[in-house]
Amino acid sequence: MNGKRLTLLVLLAGLGVVLLAYRSLRISTTESVIQATARYARSSHADRESQSFAYWNNNDPPVVPANCAACHGTPGLLSFLGEDGSTSGVVDQAPPAGEVITCIACHNPTAHELEQVVFHSGAEFKPIRTEAVCLICHQSRQSTSGIEISLQGLADDEVSSDLSFINPHYGFAASTQLGSAAGSGCQYPGQEYAGYFAHAAGAGVCTDCHNPHSLAVEPRLCAVCHPNVVGRHDYTAIRTQSADYDGDGDTAEGIYSEIMSLHARLLEAIQRYARNVAEKPVVYGDALPFFFVDTNGNGKADPDEMNRNNRYDAWTPRLIRAAYNYQFVKKDVGGYVHNPRYVIQLLHDSLMDLGEQAFLLDVRLPRP
Repeated sequence: MNGKRLTLLVLLAGLGVVLLAYRSLRISTTESVIQATARYARSSHADRESQSFAYWNNNDPPVVPANCAACHGTPGLLSFLGEDGSTSGVVDQAPPAGEVITCIACHNPTAHELEQVVFHSGAEFKPIRTEAVCLICHQSRQSTSGIEISLQGLADDEVSSDLSFINPHYGFAASTQLGSAAGSGCQYPGQEYAGYFAHAAGAGVCTDCHNPHSLAVEPRLCAVCHPNVVGRHDYTAIRTQSADYDGDGDTAEGIYSEIMSLHARLLEAIQRYARNVAEKPVVYGDALPFFFVDTNGNGKADPDEMNRNNRYDAWTPRLIRAAYNYQFVKKDVGGYVHNPRYVIQLLHDSLMDLGEQAFLLDVRLPRP
C-alpha cells in the first residue's frame, strides 16, 4: 500500500471517529416534550420583555407593523408562511404586539414543507432539514444591491443630505453564514467574497449547533473538533487559520480577537474619514440611530449626544458602505463562528477603501 493511500485511509478513519462522536452527542441531546418546553421557556424566543416583542406594546393601537410582523411574534410569522390561510410571503394585517415565538411558529405543516427562502438581495436558498424558519427571520434586511441603489448618482466622497445610515438590522446569522451567496454585507466591486460556510460535517445547519428550544450551543459539540473548548467562554479562542489579519503580530489569538481588532480599527478609520473628508466628526453609540455627531470632538458617544436630533448627517457613499459593514459585524455577535472569512473580508475591504482615500493606513493587511 503506497503512502498516499495509507494517509487517505487514516484521514477517512479519523473523520469517521469524529462523526461517530458527534452523532453520539447529538443523540444524547434528544429531549422530551417537558424538557423542550422548559428549555424554550428560558429562551429569548419566549421573552415577552424583549424589545423584539415588546417594542410596540405602548403604540396606539398596540400592534406590530405588517412589514415587521413576520419575525416579531407568532401571528405574523404564521401569516407570512400562509399557514393561517392568507397569502404567503406577506403579512396582510398588523397583528397584536407582545406576542412571542411559540411552538406552533416552527412546528406546523407549512414550515416543515418550506422549500426555499428568499433573501433581501433576491438570492434564493433551499433550506437544509430544520432550518427553514430560522432563515426567514435571521437574515439581514439589507444587501449590497439595495445599498448601491440608495447611493446611485453620487460620487464616493460627496456629502449628501439625502443620505442616512443604512442599518442591516439584527440577529442575522443566516446572512453571515451564506456570505456572498446572500450578498447581505456591503461587498466591494472587484473583490471575491466567501460563500456559504458549511463549517464541518454535522455542524452546517442552525439546529446542529443551537438547541432548537433553548437556542444555546452545547460546548461538547465544539470540543469534538476543537479540544480547547471546555465551556462557552472558550469559543473565542478557536482558531484554524494562521494569517495575521489585524497586523498585530499575534497569530495564536482566536479568530474572534482578530475580528474584534479589525472592527475597532474600522471605527477609528470611520471617525478619521468623517473628520478629514466629510468634515464633520462622528461617534458610534449602540442605540438608534447608532451614528451621532461628535459635538465636543472627544471621539466618544456621550449621553447628551445620543439622541435622534443629533443623528449623523454628513454621509458620503464611501462612509455609508464602511458604517454598514461596521454595524453588520457588530450585530452578528457570532459572526466569528458563522463565517469568519466573510466577516474579515468585509472589514478588510472597508478599511482599505477608507484608508486609501484618507491616508489612514501605513500597512497592507492580509485578506483571507
